[in-house]
Amino acid sequence: MPGPMTLHRAASHTFNWRIELPVLSGRIVTLREPVADDCEALVALLSIPDASRFTSHDAPGPIEVQQLIARAISERAAGTAFTYAIAFAATGHIIGLLQVRQLDPLFEAAFWDCTLATEARGTGAFWEAAHLVASFAFLTAGASRLEARIDLSNVRAKTALRKIGAVQEGILRRSGRRGHEYIDQALWAVLKDAWEFDSLPPAVVIH
Repeated sequence: MPGPMTLHRAASHTFNWRIELPVLSGRIVTLREPVADDCEALVALLSIPDASRFTSHDAPGPIEVQQLIARAISERAAGTAFTYAIAFAATGHIIGLLQVRQLDPLFEAAFWDCTLATEARGTGAFWEAAHLVASFAFLTAGASRLEARIDLSNVRAKTALRKIGAVQEGILRRSGRRGHEYIDQALWAVLKDAWEFDSLPPAVVIH
């Protein structure tokens, strides 16, 4: 594995993430590609009521999660998406999952989605994980725009996105589903040109 390098603009094309997804480390969290041994932790994570749907199942079991992990690796190798498991840096305990998926062939626009365990909310884990992943997407994956869709009633997600500098751009009518019902969602976006790279904690590095 390559040695550590500081996350800055000059690093934008020095790491081929399609071959190997780098570990991203901060003061609170460490992010890495999920592996088979993470299956049990991810089953529990994706079973919480407000978890984002990374599979077609509302409460995925071990088989669905293993398929998710295998798909994450194949999509990363194809350059169409990358997925990070979020863990507390101090303990290694998995507390979240964050995925970035291309919306165009050049990966200039991408969709990102995140699920965070209830015990990790309010700890700063989401802010740090989001900054690590967005900065990596902008500098290394070549993205210039990251989009997110959230339920209109999800006040917690709105607050979290606003804190990282995302802007609500519109309402997407009947664009999501909750059970058997269609729901309206808000479209939020962050742009590379407006991203505050310097707001990353000084200790953040790519390994």
